Amino acid sequence: MPSITIRNVPDEVHRALRVRAAMHGRSAEAEIRDILEKAAKPEGRVKLGSLLAAIGREAGLADEDVDAIRQLRDKTPAEPMRFE
Repeated sequence: MPSITIRNVPDEVHRALRVRAAMHGRSAEAEIRDILEKAAKPEGRVKLGSLLAAIGREAGLADEDVDAIRQLRDKTPAEPMRFE
């Protein structure tokens, strides 16, 4: 798993992180991981698959339409790129 080093964190911020971590019963490192995860992946974010499904529903696509698209789809394997 990758690691991150954060330099020049002000003393008062570091202290606040340690206090916050203690309040949640975990290490400062675990607290920072939690903060970063919540900032990078908020609960209300829309995931691509959900967004595409919603667009399909709004467009009025039925299961039969999806089946027809699947049947028409080119299933030929893609050729790898050549750098010659």
